[in-house]
Amino acid sequence: MDISIIFRIAAVGVLVAVLNQVLLRAGREEQAMLTTLAGLVVVLFWVIQYVSTVFETMETMFRF
Repeated sequence: MDISIIFRIAAVGVLVAVLNQVLLRAGREEQAMLTTLAGLVVVLFWVIQYVSTVFETMETMFRF
């Protein structure tokens, strides 16, 4: 597992938090929610690859 994924997730988190606050203060609650949801989807797409690898490794490890 590469450490850069942690930094990418942190960067997306910071960016989404800043955009969320800016949009909330501008009175655009719907866009703030959509920005948060988009950040979550991006991070989930990155993480799902690692979860798939973990399940494949466990499957091969416990195969008889």
